[in-house]
Amino acid sequence: MRKKKKATFLQLLRSLFSNYCILKVKPSLSLFLLRYMRKFKVRNLGGNLILHSHLPPLNSNAYTRFVKEHLVGRTDGPSHAQIGLTNACPQNCQYCYNKNRRGTLMDTETIIRLIQDLKQMGAVWLGFTGGEPLLNKDLVRITESAGNDVALKLFTTGCTLTRELAKDLQKAGLQYVSISLDHWEEKTHDESRGFPGAFQTALRAIGLFKETTELHVSVSSVLSREMIHNGQVEEFLQFLIDLDVHEAWLSETKPSIGAYWNTHVLITEGDRKYLYDLQDRYNRENKITVNYLGHFEGKENFGCNAGHKMVYVDAFGEMSPCVFTPMTFGNVQEAPVRVLFSRMKQLFPSEESCFIHKNYPLFQKYMHGASIVTQEDSYAMMREVRFGPLARFSQLYYG
Repeated sequence: MRKKKKATFLQLLRSLFSNYCILKVKPSLSLFLLRYMRKFKVRNLGGNLILHSHLPPLNSNAYTRFVKEHLVGRTDGPSHAQIGLTNACPQNCQYCYNKNRRGTLMDTETIIRLIQDLKQMGAVWLGFTGGEPLLNKDLVRITESAGNDVALKLFTTGCTLTRELAKDLQKAGLQYVSISLDHWEEKTHDESRGFPGAFQTALRAIGLFKETTELHVSVSSVLSREMIHNGQVEEFLQFLIDLDVHEAWLSETKPSIGAYWNTHVLITEGDRKYLYDLQDRYNRENKITVNYLGHFEGKENFGCNAGHKMVYVDAFGEMSPCVFTPMTFGNVQEAPVRVLFSRMKQLFPSEESCFIHKNYPLFQKYMHGASIVTQEDSYAMMREVRFGPLARFSQLYYG
């Protein structure tokens, strides 16, 4: 075990310092990153050295860009962005943050231009989401258009996936895929997704991606407070270990819609700390990579960067700070994404805790029964927001 850990550590060091620019990074920041990265096993998948699916592969052009443009160059643009490729979806998840949005869908050419604009602004990681992105008939073309200097992750339920499409997506440049699966019991998962057959669809998609590609395959899971309090998270993780997926991408239900504007269904700081410690323990055991959003975005690490280093553009072109915040700061079909992001970022300093979790009462005030806070009301709402202290990474980065 010690030899394996030493080999992993040496592999990590070689990967980090193969980017000579890392030597220009402040030593305290480099030490922070090394300590954080040591918590994960390095996987070699198709030549990609991967810690987890929220970071570019360590030996990729995207990671080199991250070092040069963000750690050294300190660009003002986002490092991470998610794009809705369609709002259509056969499933009807109880907690969906997108289901009732309306507008004029972005066409393929608009999406491709948006990707290039985001890259020019600094994005090194892109998440393709929806709706169900597999329903976008131009998904392969969109993926291919991104080029080889940005990490690409697909969030999908697996609906309509074929063996040929899985192969084509890898050939087009996709590196990460995350299949939605919230429970190890078929009936429970199908009910939460509002779609009979959702469980079997997910299992089939996992199998297809693992059998036909060398992609990094994870499961994206939304944990209920009930699962956490009933001690069922580890039972679920064992189920994922048995499925032989590479990563469990965990988050909890977010107060993005009215049904979750309730303290009784939201996790507490104690719950977050439990999941934080659980991630570290499982990653030490190397059975599966656990990647909990509240760990990555926790005060101990990178904090919440919604609207600061993260941006979300939904399928209709509306720009939000992240996928969980139902508000818009303008539409990329009507104004340049760079201008909209710059205006939004002025209102969003990074901080140590999740923006929507902390501020959902303001969404109750400003939603007015709609599915998203309007641009005008978003700016009005932000005048009432009070941000907390910076997370550890940001303290070092800005200090």
